[in-house]
Amino acid sequence: MNTLSLIQGLRFVDSFFPSGGFAYSSGLEAAVQGGAVRTAEDLSRYVEDVLRHGMGRREAVAVARAWDAQARGSRREAIAADWELDSMKLGRETRTASRQMGRQVIRIAAEQMAGCPLLQDFLAAVEAERTPSHLAVSLGLVLAASGWSREDAVAAYLYQAATGLMSAAIKLLPIGQREGQRLLDGWMPLIAELSGQAQPDTTMTSWSPIQDIYAMRHSRLESRLFRS
Repeated sequence: MNTLSLIQGLRFVDSFFPSGGFAYSSGLEAAVQGGAVRTAEDLSRYVEDVLRHGMGRREAVAVARAWDAQARGSRREAIAADWELDSMKLGRETRTASRQMGRQVIRIAAEQMAGCPLLQDFLAAVEAERTPSHLAVSLGLVLAASGWSREDAVAAYLYQAATGLMSAAIKLLPIGQREGQRLLDGWMPLIAELSGQAQPDTTMTSWSPIQDIYAMRHSRLESRLFRS
């Protein structure tokens, strides 16, 4: 990957990018209020479970399929991956959040990367409501168009998810930034492992019921810092 490809893709996974991810906690706020996550160790187990059994087996595969779709110029494959991911997101809250963030990514990317026809075609399908445009699929397309490898694109998605959970945790728990960096460092080998395992022909699976249940409960909390 050359330097221009690196920084072109980094924009889309940076916390500065206006995808709206800062407004969501992916169920963590409900898990904290419900008592499932109280300490840094609880948080570490929660995030590792989400990565290993949820996002690492579902969204990671969607990123890999979208990357391949971009490499082959196949809008049909991108849309198929998008709808399959949509059908596997059990909770309305997480499904809606992923769609909203994905649409922000693909709209800005299609506008600024006019030389990538598939991004324009996929955006047209999004605007016509023919595909939901989940974040994992949008990032897979955009990072492939930016010149990133498939494995790096998957790693970037999972890293962004981990840092998003950590950012929410710092607001919800007595955890400082130094402790947050220690936990992130501990998750890096897992992210690298899962990134290498995610292949386009892998079956999407997911088994993270605790996170799914708390994400569904979030909208019914009496008080919330984060959006449902």
